[in-house]
Amino acid sequence: MKQFTLTWRITEKASNVLLRDFLKDNKVSKAALTDIKFRGGNILVNGYPVTVRYVLQVDDVLVIQFPPEKPSNELMPENIPLQIVYEDDYILVVNKPAFMSTIPSREHRAGSLAHAILHYYNQIGLLSTIHVVNRLDRDTSGLLIVAKHRHVHHLFSELQKSADIKRRYEAVVHGLLEYNVGTIDAPIGRKQDSIIEREVRSDGQHAITHYTVLDYLSDKTHVSLQLGTGRTHQIRVHLSYLGHPLLGDTLYGGKRERINRQALHCCEVCFFHPILEKELSFTVSLPEDIKTLLGET
Repeated sequence: MKQFTLTWRITEKASNVLLRDFLKDNKVSKAALTDIKFRGGNILVNGYPVTVRYVLQVDDVLVIQFPPEKPSNELMPENIPLQIVYEDDYILVVNKPAFMSTIPSREHRAGSLAHAILHYYNQIGLLSTIHVVNRLDRDTSGLLIVAKHRHVHHLFSELQKSADIKRRYEAVVHGLLEYNVGTIDAPIGRKQDSIIEREVRSDGQHAITHYTVLDYLSDKTHVSLQLGTGRTHQIRVHLSYLGHPLLGDTLYGGKRERINRQALHCCEVCFFHPILEKELSFTVSLPEDIKTLLGET
């Protein structure tokens, strides 16, 4: 079982800089440094332990060894097939099928994506727990990002805060949208007396969804959606608010006559990888049940 490490060779630009300041500039959080100090990590320069008061010199090799991460006792490895679209030492990009919870819940304790990933981690010898960057509802299919380590999750959380992770969805909605292109800017909050359902309400959180019509199909519309924010059930709530709920989304006014889940799929994610320092983009095709709705199969 390998510990997660990060390595830097110090350049002229970073020479004569306190290690503490260098790590801050590289977004290693105070919480991470506390974990390293007290839970089995190390800070090494040229193979020797140092403190954050060390002054870096040109050509120093700095290695940060993060402590092992222990999964929650509530997570149970399950041998469930994973469709891994991309993997490196830091993240997974996974295509989640419909009817699979991202993490276990009271109603669905088994069969979650988290359990499948934990089994995969055991297979590859990775000491970590589950860090999902962008969750998908149980009945929503498509791409999501999983950070392999707490520090990597922190970096991707910062990307989310600055809206630097782009996600595009495709959906099929009831009725014909009036405009080919539009933006829904309506705050979303929890519906009174419900722990699940959300609604557009004046005291809700700021929420923006951009949409583009891909095709009009008799009594329904095939639409592409881009999130401007990431609120719970955002696309589902916003489209219902427009009067065009997702097919199959009975929670928000859709009907299940032609599909037995909400017709929503995350088909594309794009982001700047904070460690590899390059732009990455991934796409997956629509699942068969949505293709059927569109008359493609």
